[in-house]
Amino acid sequence: MIICKTERELEIMREAGRIVALTHQELKQHIKPGITTKQLDEIAEKLIRSHGATPSFKGYNGFTGSICASVNEELVHGIPGSRVLKDGDVISVDIGAKLNGYHGDSAWTYAVGTISDEDQRLLDVTEASLYKGLEEAKPGERLSNISHAIQSYAEPLGYSIVREYVGHGVGQDLHEDPQIPHYGPPGKGPRLKPGMVLAIEPMINAGSRYVRTLADNWTVVTVDGKNCAHFEHTIAITETGYEILTKL
Repeated sequence: MIICKTERELEIMREAGRIVALTHQELKQHIKPGITTKQLDEIAEKLIRSHGATPSFKGYNGFTGSICASVNEELVHGIPGSRVLKDGDVISVDIGAKLNGYHGDSAWTYAVGTISDEDQRLLDVTEASLYKGLEEAKPGERLSNISHAIQSYAEPLGYSIVREYVGHGVGQDLHEDPQIPHYGPPGKGPRLKPGMVLAIEPMINAGSRYVRTLADNWTVVTVDGKNCAHFEHTIAITETGYEILTKL
């Protein structure tokens, strides 16, 4: 069941989303060669808690981090630890914050130092695909129009859409209905209505679309070892379009 939020609920979710955006803004200043993913995690947790929220991911199904920190060929769910970031790496940082019972959720992929032109193009295309999807986020439109727009943009440019992980509704639960693939035909699924809150999060690989999970049962990597990117915003459907909740 897709839960449409009231204006009171949306007010809370705007603030949860703002805290997520502030955390991204802070971490961006620290993502440099020499820092560990654990240090980034500690910075994020401190900031989230300083605003009266809690990290959505910490303890979620046993996850130990406050953020997901996924480097290079790691797609999602990277566990923060002793890994030291190096010049030329790319790191996807997924952040969730829970405030007064409601979540905000956003992921961004960052360059560490100077990255290759190939990796920069991967990041640019993945970010652009997110906004291509959001262009279809309008009341009355079918949900799969978002999915189709992302696929139609990224695949002709030579990139692969990951099938195993999808966007989702957000609210009192971090993952609510509906599930939102980032591929597929248009004109399918439920019609969008004002008050729906959705996390749209294309995950795109430079090589093949196939991924696997490492022995830690969390970290997802590309099968071919090529780099990948992940961009995500939480949005609310409005009377005329959409509102991004996870930006300043």
